[in-house]
Amino acid sequence: MNDIFDVTNIILLGLAVFIFFKLRSVLGRRTGSERPPYDPYSKPAPGKNGQARAESPRDNVVPLPGSHQRQEPDEQASPDQLADKVAPAGSALNEALRQVLSADRSFEPEQFLQGAKAAYEMIVTAFAEGDRKTLKPLLSREVFDGFNSAISEREARGETIESTFVGIDKADIVEASMKGSIAQVTVRLQSELISATRDKDGHVIDGDPNRVTEVVDIWTFARDTTTRDPNWKLVATESAG
Repeated sequence: MNDIFDVTNIILLGLAVFIFFKLRSVLGRRTGSERPPYDPYSKPAPGKNGQARAESPRDNVVPLPGSHQRQEPDEQASPDQLADKVAPAGSALNEALRQVLSADRSFEPEQFLQGAKAAYEMIVTAFAEGDRKTLKPLLSREVFDGFNSAISEREARGETIESTFVGIDKADIVEASMKGSIAQVTVRLQSELISATRDKDGHVIDGDPNRVTEVVDIWTFARDTTTRDPNWKLVATESAG
């Protein structure tokens, strides 16, 4: 019979009501613990002890590392143990690292290398793009002046650089020293880049936009250990060929 109370209709209606309430129980409730919508421009949410979470590699300040990365005193390795992880005991580099570690107890060589690699990518990319705003806080005044002059000369000639950062194959601390209160650490970075310079007419005058090139740079970073600023700046660059 075609009555609305037909058994089949009642069963279908019951299933529809069941499915509705089931979906509502899963999707429609707010418990108060939902994550807020992601805002890529917001400041990092505080982590433990009120410290902000580490920012992305594209941020302008690169801790290499800072005091906020220190371990708890009962877990912190001694300067000798940290130096031995990077260079053989008794070597000149090991002794130099111990001096830096004694002056700056927040310095941890392995974390420093991670920050140095992030800074390297940022600086290489920003230089290719002519991004002075990103470069300035990462470089010493002398290095920034040199980079700025090179960018200005490139712009005056109407040249542009097309660059793709492929990655860093290897990064090693090769030198370290204390010059008064200034700690200096030199890193040898082996990376892969795709880079080409074009003139004002768009012709390639240097590099190859279709070829990956291995680049080896030796960069020196420095930090005044008497300040509370945990960030290191690039103070010298050298190409290893």
